[in-house]
Amino acid sequence: MLQDVIQSARESRDSDSKSSVGDKYETNRAMMHIEIDKNQALLNTTLKLKNELSKIKPEAENRQVEFGSVVYTSNGNYFTTVALGKLGIEKEVFYAISLASPIGKAMVGKKKGETFTFQNKEITIKDVL
Repeated sequence: MLQDVIQSARESRDSDSKSSVGDKYETNRAMMHIEIDKNQALLNTTLKLKNELSKIKPEAENRQVEFGSVVYTSNGNYFTTVALGKLGIEKEVFYAISLASPIGKAMVGKKKGETFTFQNKEITIKDVL
């Protein structure tokens, strides 16, 4: 969809004919250029996230917290992937976090039953899937 929006903006920019009011023409072209750049940045971010998510191996049995783990803790449930925030899945709440986040760094490598400290609070890993 973003690729279509970008292509449409490019076509609009390129087909815009110069009117007798030159400033209006230049302003429209500049606005189209800004719109193209904004959508291109969004497309790049989306493709990067898609690439990261494709690295998750749902069939893998995670014994420790690593990329793609579902982690149940005494302080909430986490999905260690890309930072997407709060997710509601089948009446449960999960926080999709990056392993580069402070809590992700604190729990990476931990196994069921182990604890870690985050913000001066001891948190227990209840399960890792």
